[in-house]
Amino acid sequence: MSQGSNFVDYVKICCRSGKGGAGSAHLHRDKLTSKGGPDGGDGGRGGHVIITGNAQLWTLLHLKYRKHVIAGDGDPGGTTLKTGKTGRDEILEVPLGTIAKDAETGEILFEITHDGESRILTEGGRGGLGNWHFKNSVQQTPRFAQSGEPGKEEWNVLELKLLADVGLVGFPNAGKSTLLSVVSAAKPEIADYAFTTLVPNLGIVSYRDSKSFVMADIPGIIEGASKGKGLGIRFLRHIERNSVLLFMVPADTARTIAEEYSILLNELEEYNPELIHKPRVLAITKADMLDDELTEEMKKDIPAGIPYLFISSVAQKNITELKDMLWLAINK
Repeated sequence: MSQGSNFVDYVKICCRSGKGGAGSAHLHRDKLTSKGGPDGGDGGRGGHVIITGNAQLWTLLHLKYRKHVIAGDGDPGGTTLKTGKTGRDEILEVPLGTIAKDAETGEILFEITHDGESRILTEGGRGGLGNWHFKNSVQQTPRFAQSGEPGKEEWNVLELKLLADVGLVGFPNAGKSTLLSVVSAAKPEIADYAFTTLVPNLGIVSYRDSKSFVMADIPGIIEGASKGKGLGIRFLRHIERNSVLLFMVPADTARTIAEEYSILLNELEEYNPELIHKPRVLAITKADMLDDELTEEMKKDIPAGIPYLFISSVAQKNITELKDMLWLAINK
């Protein structure tokens, strides 16, 4: 996945569906018939704006500069009961995990989770009925037909939430990018300062017997993220879509492990209380700096009831065991 500004997870677009074609009010005439009955066809429906899932896409970048999406109008009905041509549909491809919302109300309309899944975002107007529909015993030759429905114009928001099996949760500098670079083929930017990761990175982690799972490095949370501080809310929403949360606390933290873990947990809970019910695993990173005595001492400070491991991405310490633990949590 391309880095930097190529990761776009939010676009606002104006969608205009096509208007329906008018029905025809034609009366049948030919060489032999001077006064035939109604044979006006129906108008074609206006084009829809359709959203389709594409598993090959990771970002909404291709829609970033496309502010207006306009579908085609339906053609009017013809003679001899011919229905007008349907208006051209506009199809927008999006990555899996994209949510469509009404820009005015913020209401969630639908979510795309499967490759090839298609949903109508803005519906085209229906075509008008031709005059033959209005024929009855009293009115044998109706000389009127229905006009087509107008199309709709509305502003919509497309928002991407990454679909990953494991989401890495930790403060900036907890070693998330380093872990991802060691367990997968992803090449995140890594440096020893806060907020190196400004876009979520996805990596495919290969596991035993050619199995694999997806891990997402989500930018570091800082206290107050749930209130929109720092890179806050924008990144917390990516965590919602991960099935397992891997909390990462560095061994050289200034706080105790329990304190740091509880701050991270608190941020998630304030943002969305449902996140607290996801399976959690705790990794104490940079453990190559610890001797056995210090490790034993730190174990006393680990919160109860959470599976944990002391790991070192650089020294490859307990990385295989961590994959086992995560695989178990994903498949519970």
